[in-house]
Amino acid sequence: MRIAAAFLLATASFAASAQSIPVDRVGLPKGFDIQVFATGVKDARSMALGEGGTLFVGTRTAGNLYAIKHDGTKATQVITLATGLNMPNGVAIRDGALYVAEVDKIWRYDAIEKHLSAPPKPVLVYGKYPTDRHHGWKFIRFGPDGWLYVPVGAPCNICEKADPYATITRLKPDGSQMEVYARGIRNSVGFDWHPETKQLWFTDNGRDMLGDDSPPDELNTAAKAGLHFGFPYCHGGDLPDPDFGGKRQCSEFVVPEKKLNAHVAALGMRFYTGSMFPLEYKNAIFIAEHGSWNRSKKIGYRLMVAKVEGGKVVDHKVFADGFLDVGADSAWGRPVDVLQMPDGSMLVSDDHANAIYRITYNAK
Repeated sequence: MRIAAAFLLATASFAASAQSIPVDRVGLPKGFDIQVFATGVKDARSMALGEGGTLFVGTRTAGNLYAIKHDGTKATQVITLATGLNMPNGVAIRDGALYVAEVDKIWRYDAIEKHLSAPPKPVLVYGKYPTDRHHGWKFIRFGPDGWLYVPVGAPCNICEKADPYATITRLKPDGSQMEVYARGIRNSVGFDWHPETKQLWFTDNGRDMLGDDSPPDELNTAAKAGLHFGFPYCHGGDLPDPDFGGKRQCSEFVVPEKKLNAHVAALGMRFYTGSMFPLEYKNAIFIAEHGSWNRSKKIGYRLMVAKVEGGKVVDHKVFADGFLDVGADSAWGRPVDVLQMPDGSMLVSDDHANAIYRITYNAK
């Protein structure tokens, strides 16, 4: 690991590079607009907002950790806080400290917003997660219970592995009392808690090599600790796995709240609690679909929105598309994570275009 503090992205160069990203191709519902918030954020993945307003961004392949200063509408500085990290996808904020997840370790940068130009040496919070890089990158967030939630993906396409693989774990902020919270989860790279019920909801990526349209990705909810969501025995609540389905019955597991399209790679998700968007979006879930990698024709590469009533998904539809040119079967952007800003606007990270976008609403 190398700690760095390189100030990048002057205003003039930002404007020039922002013009090269074709956000005008993105289709949104009437009244919504999308603009480039930041460019030059190589491999931009998971996002977290500091208590002082700084945007922190993790990466997967680049190994970098970023801090972005902004004026609320666009970036003014992109600061590279660290380089050479091992898939530092996950970032989270608590009590002024930045928590960063590598494949096998959780680090903490204390009072980070006071030291952006000279980041402090990170403190090792927990260092005993598996070292497997296959599905080893992690999305992390603090829950309403004060615990840090950390998924551990299955180190394979399909396999049967003991804890902590294919789980969501949680631990205290000081790294103590690590425990498995939920099992049977192939690879979750996004979760949030319902703003009213405080119940955990999460996306999960389905296995590959069962055809273009099977099995589904999933949107799940865990009403309590200790539940099992089926992997590797059952997919989508009712599809026995051809390799492991004979070992356990689908009826033993929690069924998804919503089956998503197969191979869309549903990643970051957030409940919308702001006041900028119309009332119909209040407490709805925005989901970033990163897009397929091995389907015969690409799918995903968009933002979806799921309306939740009474703890159930009652509507699920496209919110933003156009990152994928369906006719050419090629994509210029791949959404990864979504984050609500204090003014109610929403940020979207894109690790393909190395950018972050801002979505706003203005009734006309």
